[in-house]
Amino acid sequence: MQTYQFRWDVIPNNIDFLMSGLQMTLIISATALVFAMIGGLLLALVDMSRYLAVRAIGLAIGEVIRNTPILVQLLWVYYVLPIVFNIRISSFAAILIGLSVYMAAFMSEVYRSGIQAVPKGHREAAQVLGLTPFQSFRRIVLPQAIRFTLPPLASNFVQLIKFSSLGAVISVTEITRRGMELSSSTFRPLEIFSFIAVVYFLICWPLSMTIRIWEHRLAQR
Repeated sequence: MQTYQFRWDVIPNNIDFLMSGLQMTLIISATALVFAMIGGLLLALVDMSRYLAVRAIGLAIGEVIRNTPILVQLLWVYYVLPIVFNIRISSFAAILIGLSVYMAAFMSEVYRSGIQAVPKGHREAAQVLGLTPFQSFRRIVLPQAIRFTLPPLASNFVQLIKFSSLGAVISVTEITRRGMELSSSTFRPLEIFSFIAVVYFLICWPLSMTIRIWEHRLAQR
């Protein structure tokens, strides 16, 4: 049996190629986070609507998204949406739509928990002051809810960064896809994917530790 010969020089020799993929990974993650936060808030408001029909629709959408695999949803967006609507969707647009919708469904639960954690007396006090429901939500409820939701939202961002690697299956040129392309030409999957795993760890682990410290400090207040 032939002993495997490590060739770690494949990494520095192709670092620019891999880093261009990392740049795409970060762009996808940051952009999808913005869309997911907005979509999650809207879905949370729909879930808490006073109208039963609206609330039922919001809850149904959230349950379907949360209980189907993100990879299946991503493939559905990339392959099925163009057929249904007779439009062309690029792989970059597909990964943004897929990640944004998927994470919005989970963030909506975070928002809803944060909003419901605001004491009822604060809302009643806002009504006594003559604030409209919208003013009460914007000035009283939302600022307090954000304090409760920021740590779990940050945790979702870590998940989002890891889920961005699924873009490789639809040819999005993020770092995992770059690794696949480089591996097929150099036949060095061990070195390449080990390096990519380390890159993800160096991004996600500090974020996770920061979130834990943040949550601990908030719990002590």
